[in-house]
Amino acid sequence: MDLSTEIQFLQGVGPKRAELLQKEMDLFTVEDLLYLIPYKYLDKSKIYQISELNSTISVAIQLKGRISNIQTIGQGRARRLSAKFTDTTGSIELVWFKGIQWVQKTLKPNSEYIIFGKPTLFNGKFNITHPEIESSIEANKSTGLEPQYSIPEKLKSKFISSKVILKLIKKILAKNIFIPETLPASIIKENKLLRLKDCIYNIHFPKNQEILKQAEYRIKFEELFYIQLKLLMQKQYKKDKFKGAVFSTIGNNFNTFFKKHLSFELTNAQKRVIKEIRADFASGKQMNRLLQGDVGSGKTLVALFSMLIAIDNNFQTALMAPTEILATQHFNTISKQLKNLPIKIHLLTGSTKKAERKIIDQDLRSGECQILIGTHALIEDTVVFENLALVIIDEQHRFGVAQRAKLWKKGKLIPHILVMTATPIPRTLSMTLYGDLDISVIDELPPGRKAIKTIHMYDGQQERLIKFMREQITLGRQIYVVYPLIKESEKLDFKALEEGFWTLNDAFPAPQYAISIVHGQKTAKEKEWEMQRFVKKQTQIMVATTVIEVGVDVPNATVMVIESAERFGLSQLHQLRGRVGRGAEQSFCILRTSYKLGKESKERINAMVSSNDGFYLSEIDMKLRGPGSIEGTQQSGIPFQLRLANLITDQLILQQARQVAENILSSDPYLTLNEHSVLLRNIKKNAIF
Repeated sequence: MDLSTEIQFLQGVGPKRAELLQKEMDLFTVEDLLYLIPYKYLDKSKIYQISELNSTISVAIQLKGRISNIQTIGQGRARRLSAKFTDTTGSIELVWFKGIQWVQKTLKPNSEYIIFGKPTLFNGKFNITHPEIESSIEANKSTGLEPQYSIPEKLKSKFISSKVILKLIKKILAKNIFIPETLPASIIKENKLLRLKDCIYNIHFPKNQEILKQAEYRIKFEELFYIQLKLLMQKQYKKDKFKGAVFSTIGNNFNTFFKKHLSFELTNAQKRVIKEIRADFASGKQMNRLLQGDVGSGKTLVALFSMLIAIDNNFQTALMAPTEILATQHFNTISKQLKNLPIKIHLLTGSTKKAERKIIDQDLRSGECQILIGTHALIEDTVVFENLALVIIDEQHRFGVAQRAKLWKKGKLIPHILVMTATPIPRTLSMTLYGDLDISVIDELPPGRKAIKTIHMYDGQQERLIKFMREQITLGRQIYVVYPLIKESEKLDFKALEEGFWTLNDAFPAPQYAISIVHGQKTAKEKEWEMQRFVKKQTQIMVATTVIEVGVDVPNATVMVIESAERFGLSQLHQLRGRVGRGAEQSFCILRTSYKLGKESKERINAMVSSNDGFYLSEIDMKLRGPGSIEGTQQSGIPFQLRLANLITDQLILQQARQVAENILSSDPYLTLNEHSVLLRNIKKNAIF
């Protein structure tokens, strides 16, 4: 028997059980069984005496004694099996409501047993319901910490329990099976790791808590190490294989815009990121850079400077956004900023007319169009560039991998890639999600911006809210009112939005006030018309769903009201809040919730009220909901499944694992040295333990 042996050939399994284990738990081989990590351990290291029982004991415990007076009491549904359990210090009652016949057949009166269960006080006396029972001879073989495996209900109904899995693993390890090491001896020694064989044995049968911690550490380290090693190798491979166009000139367009048309000073963070991008452009290697920046930090301006460098070197650029609203916003903003420069810009979306598309296609093929901004329409086969050399993707997590790759193949050259996100991502998650990219962070807001004041209001405070909104409108300000729209309850949510719209119509009647309404059921043309009314100050209030989360930049809008705020994640709340605070005036974000808030909802609301820092909030969000909840992880796809490591609680291990991977690759980038052959073998196998 070796690690590749199929589980159906193990004693006690067979074809039928093997099929169930494959289907329900993805267990196919001996290796799969050995790498099945227990989800918890029962501490059976201490045997209590009955005289020690008291009301403060809240966990399952072990007792050792003899069973007597086994009898059935009651009838029908009230029927139960009762037995007396006695040790040298006293006695308690054991009770069973299920499996009575099986228990009666199994128990041998006056034999010594070790029982395990949670004591309950009933009518002044302790009893244990449905205890685990083992003969004292069998139980004495226990190590003290008994592993518990997560078993699906379907398997439990077929009598495949955690104990069944435990016995199978015990039999495998008893055969002294060969387990090849998966890390070089140098890594094991330098990081004080258990050998793999010792690690696997102690993850299932730990002698004590200390050795269990060491076994868990080895598994966590190895999982995170191989992820980082693979990402860093991919990053190195891209740098070595893909040559990007060299942008050697900082020319007229860049300099004229910087000196004559930039109406404010760049922040130090923006200057630093532009410098990093310029270094990439001059390297002769393809740039693959993620630009992270909080809402309003000036990422688009950095992207524009990058475009100007490409144009000054006689290349074309493309900017792809996930929605028509955002693409149009970028087009309008960039066109306005470059109006005094001889640069041709086109907008291409699903709404672009056929005649206009023909002109765009001609201008792209001739090289006359220097900047193309658009949506998914950019990746259509009919879109052909003359010399595309820079691709910028905004809110890139909203595009699938295949969609992004298709855009990259549009040019004759391999284009430089700049992906942007306004969704702050915790450092440990970005190291894993985007470990194969260089990361730039704009961690500074433009000067003169006032911090947005965030206020929590309950549903019952409608009059106070209306009064505040009227005061702001009187000052000449505009207001967003956002409602949730969640797929599972779309009809319910849409009704709430419509009701909210009519309530606001009553509170803000025409002709004194005007209200826009935007949601996903409107056509692109209708949405754009409503947006433009708001932008042109023809309406004072915009009632919307989260469609306005990105892409709307109205400096005069100073109030964001978020209805049912408890239904949004922290990241989304922060994104919505970022729609205001774009001008010089004081802005406000009102979080409206019901009075009944769960613990997690309260923490989210309190975090929003206390902080405007998107990166801090993303850390809180990950701690509350886990890494998979953060916007972007679904589309980007966390490219692995962790068995034991946790990106939230194991940040220090992740950082250590990445450092070790970086050190190895700095001297042996493609793992060609003999001592690293085991690493190369595991990378190729794509097995991350």
